[in-house]
Amino acid sequence: MAPARTLTLLAAVIAAGVAACQPAQAPVASRQARAEEAAFQARQQAWRAGRVADLTRPDGWTSLTGLHWLDPGAHRVGSDTDNGIRLAVGPEHLGVFTVRGDKVGFVPDTVVMVDGEPGLGASTLRIDTDPAGPSKLVFDGGKGLATVIERGGRLALRVKHADAESRLQFTGLEYWPGGRDWQVAARFVPHTAGKTLPIANIIGTTDEVPNPGAVEFERGGKTYRLEALDQGEGTLFLVFADRTNGRGSYGAGRFIDAPKPDAQGWVLIDFNQSYNPPCAFTAFATCPLPPPENRLDLAVEAGERDYRKRAAPKPPTEG
Repeated sequence: MAPARTLTLLAAVIAAGVAACQPAQAPVASRQARAEEAAFQARQQAWRAGRVADLTRPDGWTSLTGLHWLDPGAHRVGSDTDNGIRLAVGPEHLGVFTVRGDKVGFVPDTVVMVDGEPGLGASTLRIDTDPAGPSKLVFDGGKGLATVIERGGRLALRVKHADAESRLQFTGLEYWPGGRDWQVAARFVPHTAGKTLPIANIIGTTDEVPNPGAVEFERGGKTYRLEALDQGEGTLFLVFADRTNGRGSYGAGRFIDAPKPDAQGWVLIDFNQSYNPPCAFTAFATCPLPPPENRLDLAVEAGERDYRKRAAPKPPTEG
């Protein structure tokens, strides 16, 4: 009987010890969970603050005031009615842009800076396909910025101004609830070197964009796949659509910047940081659209919701 009583007492002691430890362990686990959630929320808030700051910079996307196509020949540009291309905001006469082949010349009619130097006469402007980037034509005492871009084989003048209505009346961003469960580990599936993917944009042209691979992740027991693009910025660029588009999210899709895969081939995709393309804020952007491969049969209730612009004031009623 002694051995039996010993075993019984030992079992009781162990049970008591376990019971005594559990109340102490629970608060520790709870504190750790709260700390992890607080750290997650702090990271998200920092990202959101950076996102707003980037959008509302004097030359951010909300400052975009015009996209003007430049056909061959000369184009007088300014805000006055006698210009062939009228600026929404800017000097009455900015200058004359002349397109000859793939070259764009510029002669100023007001005080401007061209690539950091005073524009004192005729100059040739670089376009955005140049390895050095486009020439920057700054006017209105630093408030205005004009660059020449190429889209679908056509040249256009992109104009930004710090006094753009879309910037001055920016209403802020709203977000889906999201959460840590929308941070997903995805397997990177590389493609053959040099592969490209045709990406249509909102202005109706298509570009071949480097497509280094795809990312695959699981959600709710199903596997999903997104084709990743490489825009030369050290990250994977994901342009995707999901079942919330037009139902709380911007109708033409959203973007995610994801890190390049780690040594084991894994990529962390944080859908909480999915964001609206510039076209959600301005009618003058040339945003890429989600390719058919990136239309998810999934409601991504994380990241930015559709942008709600400030309602235009109602005209006064008579009588």
